[in-house]
Amino acid sequence: MIGILGGMGTQAGLDLCNKLSMLYRGKSDQEYPKFILYNKTDTPERPKNLKKYFNVLNELVKGCKLLQRNNCKFIVIPCNTAHYWYDDLKKKVRIPILSMPEQAYLFTKKNCKQDSKIGLLSTEATIKTKVYNKYFNNNFYLVNPTKGIQKKYVNLAIKLVKQGKVKEASKAIQPAISYFKRIKCNKIILGCTELPVAVFAFKSYKFAKESKIFIDPNLILAEVCKAKYKSI
Repeated sequence: MIGILGGMGTQAGLDLCNKLSMLYRGKSDQEYPKFILYNKTDTPERPKNLKKYFNVLNELVKGCKLLQRNNCKFIVIPCNTAHYWYDDLKKKVRIPILSMPEQAYLFTKKNCKQDSKIGLLSTEATIKTKVYNKYFNNNFYLVNPTKGIQKKYVNLAIKLVKQGKVKEASKAIQPAISYFKRIKCNKIILGCTELPVAVFAFKSYKFAKESKIFIDPNLILAEVCKAKYKSI
């Protein structure tokens, strides 16, 4: 059984569940994967608690241990910023926890030329804690938005998805995407799990899967879950 520690935010966790179900589509209920989504919405806000490290870590541990007690074989966390706590978290949990930034990196390494320019759309906290840089810096040129674009468009789009205003979020993120296209990024990582919801709003699942420019860590994580689940 797959353990999904969600609630960071709720739309992002549901997006991962939906993509996993679409990838693993069966002819009957029994052919779909078994998973538990723990929508742990009482986890402290990650961006506001970087300096209160253990406030977040302790809640992530509680969430993972609940999934562990319920016979999950591995855990995924559809929140990029939460991976700032990843190294300490995995030391406190007996079952494997897959790293979303690492899986996004492995996908990019397989599908992009070395030294490609890769844009990163994410929270300010993900940029600050360099959870993607630790993987990407050796092989790619990782680019962040300007501070103005980050504050005016990216932060707004993330906030709107959390409020359930997906249509507005889809419009809000477009200038940031245009910026990365203008500076000729080869790919754009949707490095906050609210952003695939915004970017692919009202578009088909096929459109998201066949996108030529976007790297969707939620979709990549769903694909890794599918492969790992089959091997259990």
